[in-house]
Amino acid sequence: MQEFVIKVAGEEDCRFAEVISSEMEASARARGTGIAKRTPEYIKAKIRSGQAFIALASDTGDVAGFCYAETWSNGSYVANSGLLIFPAYRRDGLARRLKAFAFTTSKNRYPAAKFFGLTTSLAVMNINTELGYRPVTYSELTQDEEFWASCQSCVNYPTLTSKDRKNCLCTAMLYDPEWEKRRQQKRELKTETVSAEVPV
Repeated sequence: MQEFVIKVAGEEDCRFAEVISSEMEASARARGTGIAKRTPEYIKAKIRSGQAFIALASDTGDVAGFCYAETWSNGSYVANSGLLIFPAYRRDGLARRLKAFAFTTSKNRYPAAKFFGLTTSLAVMNINTELGYRPVTYSELTQDEEFWASCQSCVNYPTLTSKDRKNCLCTAMLYDPEWEKRRQQKRELKTETVSAEVPV
């Protein structure tokens, strides 16, 4: 099984910006949906800000996967976006591992933030569900204009605007840390109830 180094991307990883940008565009074109373009300059900026996550093949040092974090609404919302696995490294479970690493790292940085994503990929939906995301309406997402402007490079942008940003072909998914708090409280309450019912 292929081994990978998964980490927060550093300055030395800027050398991969061109190939990451090209593969993002090619993957979006192959799917016929999705954000079509992130420039090499944008990729480098994400890396230099400490907001990018990269997977490297252990044997060759080649880039195998990439994604990045974006914050919206003054840090109230976070998106781990642009999840990309290069074709040669697909079907090794790398997408799940890279997304989990990005999510955990970002959650530690922004513990009170809501995490969200828009995707047409069933695989990404399954990964998000495992991480605690739930499908929601678009009204639950950030209303930051800059975020919605980033959808302009998607081929489905006219559909989004024609529906007043209420829905599109993407599924909206959200992770709210308050849900996890309430779930934990319910677990603790259930444990206390069961303990109280056990005869001494």
